[in-house]
Amino acid sequence: MLYPQTFIDDLRRQADIVRVIQDYVALKRKGANWMACCPFHKEKTPSFSVNPAKEIFYCFGCHKGGSVFNFVMEIETVPFPEAVKIVAEKTGVQLPKLVDDSRYESRRQEADDVIQLNTWALEWWEQQLDSGGGDSRAAREYIAGREITDETRKIFRLGYAPDSWEALSLHLRQKGATQAQIESSGLVVKKEEGGSYDRFRGRLIFPVFNVQGRPIAFGGRTLKESEPAKYINSPETTVYVKGRNLFGLHLTRDEIRKQGFAILVEGFLDLMIPYQFGIRNVVASLGTALTLDQVKLLTRFARKIVVNYDGDRAGVQAAKRAIEILLTEDLDVKVLVLPDRADPDEFIRQFGATEYQRRRGEAQTHIQFVIDQAVADRNLHRPAEKAAAVEDVLPYVRAVRSRLQKREYFDMAMDALRVTDVSLRRELWQTVKTGSSLRGEAGEKVMRRNVAKPTIAEQRLLELLLSDDERARSILSMLVTEDYEDLPTVGIFRALVEINREGLKIDFDNLSRKTEGDAISSELIARLLMNESWSWDSKETHAANQRLPPEECVFTFRRMTLDNQIEAVRSELASAERSGNDEEVGRLSIKQTQLTARRQSLLSRNEAAASSY
Repeated sequence: MLYPQTFIDDLRRQADIVRVIQDYVALKRKGANWMACCPFHKEKTPSFSVNPAKEIFYCFGCHKGGSVFNFVMEIETVPFPEAVKIVAEKTGVQLPKLVDDSRYESRRQEADDVIQLNTWALEWWEQQLDSGGGDSRAAREYIAGREITDETRKIFRLGYAPDSWEALSLHLRQKGATQAQIESSGLVVKKEEGGSYDRFRGRLIFPVFNVQGRPIAFGGRTLKESEPAKYINSPETTVYVKGRNLFGLHLTRDEIRKQGFAILVEGFLDLMIPYQFGIRNVVASLGTALTLDQVKLLTRFARKIVVNYDGDRAGVQAAKRAIEILLTEDLDVKVLVLPDRADPDEFIRQFGATEYQRRRGEAQTHIQFVIDQAVADRNLHRPAEKAAAVEDVLPYVRAVRSRLQKREYFDMAMDALRVTDVSLRRELWQTVKTGSSLRGEAGEKVMRRNVAKPTIAEQRLLELLLSDDERARSILSMLVTEDYEDLPTVGIFRALVEINREGLKIDFDNLSRKTEGDAISSELIARLLMNESWSWDSKETHAANQRLPPEECVFTFRRMTLDNQIEAVRSELASAERSGNDEEVGRLSIKQTQLTARRQSLLSRNEAAASSY
């Protein structure tokens, strides 16, 4: 116990819970109670009630309630001892000495010292930027180049650290700080031989505040192109632990509560520019991978999150990691992907807040985003690539807590990934439902069920290629990669093309060496070289194969490729329509029309060629 229980009990009785809560919420009397719209969730009809006689509050909407201390802990995001201190200050009651906790007092004093030094440093850095001296010109030019207004700069308290090894240290000593305090603050780097030098030199300073608005750390951006480290950050101290804070939350938490959701971005400017344009329900994960502590902090203010990380490959991967963490806390997660891989900062400066908000309103569900990423650059007609896509998506289905929603997302994923085998879907659902997460298990199931049987055209063409080297070389010269890359026997065709290019003999040894590790190809090569019909073919089918001329097989190849592409686009189009992505629907519709026209052109050319014989 940090304060005597008798003091806490007396403070609870002395504190006017209505007056304390009125500092945060506009209360109106209704009979014996006071009512307001709840500060902890978005609502239009007041359901937040305060009963001064019973000294409690309660929300009939989100079901949060308790004493005046509980309210302050929730609204200020502070631990109990800090809530007691805040209530005492608001009530005008002097705090007693802490009970039997000298270690806590020591840590608290060190934390207070770090906050004080950070405050002095920040005020000094702000003065350096405001002074207009030549040394800070590059910082002011950078700010102007990023279109940050003076008002925004002052709200976020940007500063400039002069390019000096000890200018800040000298200033802190003049303010009365000891060398030990300076070193424990993280504002300097200790030398091995003793002494220290300023950590931030010649950099634009972005201060990081805790939820109460106290400076706890800093990020410094270089202003020199030659500097290897674009950003450097404060080390961990008694007041700052990496991965426990969110940049800008002290400014945006009220708007997040009001809107009922938060937009999660990565960097300093990704938050500052939206804020400048009037979008105030934003937080940034400080450029690091989102942590569970940050998510738990965020859940105090919202249960719905829109992830809007950068659109490049690194940003997409960071967004996927963030989704997994967010889902562990049962949050409603959507993902906003801006066009041309833009980040929020550059998009809003170019297109404005209205267009950004329109696109934010069309943000994808987390599962649709994950599916889109899983199928990008993959061909679902290839068993291995389909298996890899399933492996990528299922963890994000498995992480959903609600069984009903989990089943809905599972069915969405299976439809989008074209897993149509009923028994396979049943097996995969079992792995999701039971929480099985063995890497590769789901993929192996998909691989086993998706080993497609070669078509008559493939079989006949391969038999021709393997039975006559001279004929093979003329046929291979007719083929292009697009003719066979979507077929089950793609490995054998690739091997034959390489063997032909290298001038090698088409035989078992060369084919085996070129297809090593390809289970499908290994199984078929021996049968093909023996010129035997494949086990699943009837004698009639094999006889039909023998009657197909090479030109017809090549034509069939090309028709199949287009058919597969048209089917793939049709599936993607249905998925885009379900997610309401109008831009993607338009793009895929055009692609589908183009492929259909190519198929018709191929059919027409083949008919013309046939009629000329």
